[in-house]
Amino acid sequence: QVQLVESGGGLVHPGGSLRLSCAASGSTFRINAMGWYRQAPGKQRELVARIISSTSTTYADSVKGRFTISRDNAKNTLYLQMNSLKPEDTAVYYCNVVTLGGTYWGQGTQVTVSS
Repeated sequence: QVQLVESGGGLVHPGGSLRLSCAASGSTFRINAMGWYRQAPGKQRELVARIISSTSTTYADSVKGRFTISRDNAKNTLYLQMNSLKPEDTAVYYCNVVTLGGTYWGQGTQVTVSS
């Protein structure tokens, strides 16, 4: 079992920045990939970014060049640095972890980009 706790969401003006964090606990030694997904009202959940190692990352086209995913293995924490935020980035952001034993989700954190 892996437990995930997200933090860092909030309200920000267009062009602003936020950093999301996801702290993992439990069977963290079994973690393979970690990622961030988001779900806007009335839309399906979509992949934002995924990281397997520092040299293996994947980003949605809509966030390339603006968002950066990273992980601190010593702290079992996943981060998402979001810069140049746009209103269309407004969504609930979910942390996702893939392990040998299954896939786990965080509770979600709201990000609202509005003037």
